[in-house]
Amino acid sequence: MSFIPIKGRKARVLVFGSGGVGTMAAYALEKGGMAEVTTVLRSNFKAVTESGFKINSIDHGLDISWSPTHNERHCSDNASQPYDFIVVATKNLADFTPGVASLIDRDVISDTTAIVLLQNGLNIERPIVDAFPYNPVISGVPYIGAIESPPGTINHVNHDELIISPFRNDNIPCKLSEDAAMNFQEIYGSCPNVTCIYERSVEKARWRKLLYNASYNTIAAILGMDTSRMRASEFIIDDLVRPAMKEIQATARQVSGVHLTDDLIETVIRQDNYKAFFRPSMLQDIDKGKHIEVENIIGEPVREAEKAGVETPTLRVIYSLLKALQFKIKIVEGLVEVPASGEKLKYGISRTRGG
Repeated sequence: MSFIPIKGRKARVLVFGSGGVGTMAAYALEKGGMAEVTTVLRSNFKAVTESGFKINSIDHGLDISWSPTHNERHCSDNASQPYDFIVVATKNLADFTPGVASLIDRDVISDTTAIVLLQNGLNIERPIVDAFPYNPVISGVPYIGAIESPPGTINHVNHDELIISPFRNDNIPCKLSEDAAMNFQEIYGSCPNVTCIYERSVEKARWRKLLYNASYNTIAAILGMDTSRMRASEFIIDDLVRPAMKEIQATARQVSGVHLTDDLIETVIRQDNYKAFFRPSMLQDIDKGKHIEVENIIGEPVREAEKAGVETPTLRVIYSLLKALQFKIKIVEGLVEVPASGEKLKYGISRTRGG
């Protein structure tokens, strides 16, 4: 088996997840001229099919009206033949079923289809490799600030930089995954307004992104604060954000041999455009009462640290608080039933105050 570079035609790309990140990825792919994009729409289906996307972008310009080649409700709609690439830009909610792999209809995939995960976190490829063991799976680590609000309207405030790497898949030759990743990097990078970099080490790219996501993204969600206001408070940075980053730094070194420097930590602390008062993705989800990406962003790093003997007291507290927020959202949605009686609960029976 070998990955066949696409020649003489545009790549057929299916994009799941047309929020801020997914829509800007779809736009860049089509603007580069090497891809024909089909997006799978959910809550924004009506708005987009009636009026297209409305985009205000730091990279591409303001007041852009745009629609991809095809908009569909389901991935198998309009699928006369398999896609060359399937891009997954949905939230990765590992503590919910069905999982990401179930989104992909086997009718739209062939032996040469590559699956690109534009998602945050650690170990996100495992369920995909299990479900599609003979397909290349590609890591896409996006550095982009993009918000969809209201449905169909995208505000893109930070430059689009995408790091592409092949995930390890022991079922297929490494070269197959590498060729697929380099092919996708060429297609995405053909858009003149974005930065798309091929990096062979997937671990380095993912741990580096976790410096931000396991600190700013998570703490912003807990505090309900944008990153500019967090930076205006020295103790939030010194007592919460930087310690979380230092624990990711130590875990990355011990688990994957990835060295994240102290200078990089200071750069990440200041990386958001201060004037944007940016609300990270997890805070955006809290604002909307949506489920949050707890497990792959914070749970997996904590578990990997524990296995490697790395102490992560800050990350553990963050993890517990985020699980509590997720539990609260589930209660509101009726996904968790709180019994009237606490007799069968570990902490449900009242006790008299003891001495």
